[in-house]
Amino acid sequence: MRHLIRLAVLSVVLAACAQKPAPHASFRDPERALYSLAGFDGARLSGAWHQVAGFGVACSGGMIEVGAEAQFDLCLPDGQKQGRGAMEATMPGRFDLQGIGPLWVLWADADNRTVVLGAPSGAYGFILNRDAKLPADRLTAARDILAFNGYDVTSLSIY
Repeated sequence: MRHLIRLAVLSVVLAACAQKPAPHASFRDPERALYSLAGFDGARLSGAWHQVAGFGVACSGGMIEVGAEAQFDLCLPDGQKQGRGAMEATMPGRFDLQGIGPLWVLWADADNRTVVLGAPSGAYGFILNRDAKLPADRLTAARDILAFNGYDVTSLSIY
């Protein structure tokens, strides 16, 4: 009987060890301030964007089309997520995307070609570009902005 109890306990322990690990809770240091562009005009996000980098490792980028509502197919830390929903401004430079959550504009280049979005929680962050290929200078700037805002850029995947 003791052998059966030990075997049952061992089975439970092994099953617990074999469970899939929880997704990464945050890719940024919560002690660091997160800065959004307070003067960002939300109309600059209108149109099609390619996701060229992010903290999702199980997929290879995505897209978002922003109009009356947003249609998205984004690579997030827990995998690819598709959907359509309202993208409401909560403050200048800060949005809430239905199906994703809060998105803060951390940086946008002056010519409206590249934008860096992040979540206040650090659960996700990504780089969007008008073209599928992001030039090296803007990739460097975007990575620097993520690092400045406390993101661990060693975990950033370039798609």
